[in-house]
Amino acid sequence: MGLPLRMENLHAPTVPSGPTSGTASTNGVQTAGLSFNQLQAKKDNIEAEIKALGSVLQSHGVDMNTRLLTPDGFPRADIDVAQIRTTRSRIIYLKNDHKALMSVIEKHIHEHFARQAELGTNEPLPTAPNSENAPSSSTFTPPEVLSPPFAKVNGVVDGSPADSAGLKAGDAIRNFGYVNCSNHNDLKRVAECVQGNEGRDVLVKVSRPSGGGRQIELRLTLKPRRDWGGRGLLGCHILPL
Repeated sequence: MGLPLRMENLHAPTVPSGPTSGTASTNGVQTAGLSFNQLQAKKDNIEAEIKALGSVLQSHGVDMNTRLLTPDGFPRADIDVAQIRTTRSRIIYLKNDHKALMSVIEKHIHEHFARQAELGTNEPLPTAPNSENAPSSSTFTPPEVLSPPFAKVNGVVDGSPADSAGLKAGDAIRNFGYVNCSNHNDLKRVAECVQGNEGRDVLVKVSRPSGGGRQIELRLTLKPRRDWGGRGLLGCHILPL
């Protein structure tokens, strides 16, 4: 599926814009049947992607309002106009999804406290781990649901950021920051996440063979950077599954 992604090539193929999900959704974001924790996790993922895309714009020295045309109406030659337009479009979609998702979350909160009022209890909402805006107390922590792997590490350069993070050839990637099996877009979102998080910690969840047909699940912290002495920001080769 698709071509191998080399992390040193982060400006080729622009990312097609479009709704973040298909049907059975609210304003493009899937919400049907999701628990409060799952809604919070989806909100956190959208916010992380918006932040990373903002960093992509900053790397070009532009924002959402910077003019992309010259005074005589031609595309500017000093910036990647196609990528900037695609990134802006994606940000707009994500902000719309975020707004719709927040409406659903607020509805869950109102319904929860309405039920508590009817029952005469004061039970706090269950909260998703690491949610910045959710209540701090929690009465229930569901087991983590593992996303299916969407990519495999084919090689890691010694001394690279990927090597320092603990990535190894053969690791199956379940999550790369906000990227998972449902939105990786032939690994283009991985390149986007790397570029948008240069110098920042990115959580990578991998499944690693441990012998006897068993797998161990690992949570690694990867920091993309240029100053490690090799090509690209990661120093690894990733293939789609």
